[in-house]
Amino acid sequence: MNRRLSSLLALALLLLLSSGIAGSYTVQAGDTLFRIAQRAGVDVAALQSLNHLSGTGVQVGQVLELPGPVVPVAPTAVQVVAGVTVQVPAHLQMGDAFVLRLSGVRASEAQVQFPSEIGEDVRQPNEMLLPVQVGHDFVVLGRVVLGKQTPLSYRVTVGGETLSGSVPVSGQVAGLQRLNMPPSLTNKLVDPARAAEEAEVERAYLRRTPSVWTQPFAPALTTPPRIATLFGQARTYSSGGPVEYHYGTDYLAPIGTPIHAINDGTVVMVGTYPVRGGLVVIDHGAGLLSMYFHQSKTLVRVGQTVKRGEQIGLVGSTGISNAPHLHLELRVRGEAVQPSEWLGKLLP
Repeated sequence: MNRRLSSLLALALLLLLSSGIAGSYTVQAGDTLFRIAQRAGVDVAALQSLNHLSGTGVQVGQVLELPGPVVPVAPTAVQVVAGVTVQVPAHLQMGDAFVLRLSGVRASEAQVQFPSEIGEDVRQPNEMLLPVQVGHDFVVLGRVVLGKQTPLSYRVTVGGETLSGSVPVSGQVAGLQRLNMPPSLTNKLVDPARAAEEAEVERAYLRRTPSVWTQPFAPALTTPPRIATLFGQARTYSSGGPVEYHYGTDYLAPIGTPIHAINDGTVVMVGTYPVRGGLVVIDHGAGLLSMYFHQSKTLVRVGQTVKRGEQIGLVGSTGISNAPHLHLELRVRGEAVQPSEWLGKLLP
């Protein structure tokens, strides 16, 4: 066995042993192996090894197995203000959730802002944020809105001292997905009831409650699902329609497949709506919500406390949906972030 083959086999074995979150993805028009790898949070070599690909060519309709992200801990920039150590990622990508970590005797006194949000298409820009304790860490959850490619700036104030810094942000590379849905589905975008749906969702986005999760985030579906559409995909619903981002990840599954809460939290929204269909929204605290779309049946009520892994509903094809699937969406203070960054981890 030559050295190159041994290396490939070793890499494949590492992926199989380490991939806590796995699934499959069907290649769409405009996709490349690089784009798929970037959006799935893995590298091209990982996809090639797991799918026994000798090159980088892919074909529309081809099904690729996706490993869970197997990457080292992202490098961080470390600074100190008033005796408090501040750690931020060295680099970010649009759609990322991230953690600003604080340590030191006065860490809980810190006030954090992200001034670069001013002027961006973002909810509650430059909000004054207080750290929450998750595990042994004091943290502030950050978000990089989809479409952003300019540096993210942050400001940390402890007492009368202030520290400012910035983190470079890169964009995603993805082809345009044209769904060409029939009028029976696209008409739901202009359904008069949609305004009430959006207003209720926006109220949920404003929630700021203490963090309640103590375990890593778990998959919403218990068996490795087939991924239909990745987070951040640019797409149109109809020919000539506006281009929008896909704010979650779509997992294909038969109607009636059990859906589980990805972590502890409180149910804050349940119902059937024109766009999202059968919907459950869970508040995990610290400005983090998980949202489960298109359900055929919901099994929880508003105000109910749920535990990680508890069944909350059944997969369906309600709302704007052309096949049975679960659309899983995570929101940090109202902005969509990459779900795969959370699954299998306590923090992104």
